[in-house]
Amino acid sequence: MSLRSPIGRVLGLGSAGDGVGHWWTLRVTSVALVLLGLWFVFALVRMPDTSYETVTAWIAMPVNAVLLSLLIGTMLYHSMLGVQEVIEDYVAGHGAKIATKILLQFIHFLLGALGIFSVLRIAFGSAA
Repeated sequence: MSLRSPIGRVLGLGSAGDGVGHWWTLRVTSVALVLLGLWFVFALVRMPDTSYETVTAWIAMPVNAVLLSLLIGTMLYHSMLGVQEVIEDYVAGHGAKIATKILLQFIHFLLGALGIFSVLRIAFGSAA
């Protein structure tokens, strides 16, 4: 028998308090990805051809560049949240969990920066 109250026994156990926010963020990014994904598919279907010149001209249009950048950023953020959830559920060691999360966040941010930089480079017409 413990002299601690029931609330005292459970303090520090269970949810860290950010589970609902994480859940909502995943749902909101999912909806954004559906809308941006539909835009992207319809835009590709409407293209007359997929030659380099046609695609770069399409990306260079301001609305397309902004929406494509949003698609890349949202997709990678959603992926990062999903991978974070998998790591938290299936990586056993505390140190390994933290190292894996940091590494994968770095990779996601690097991929996002490279993708958005590539779109902006095409949109602003910078030659290689």
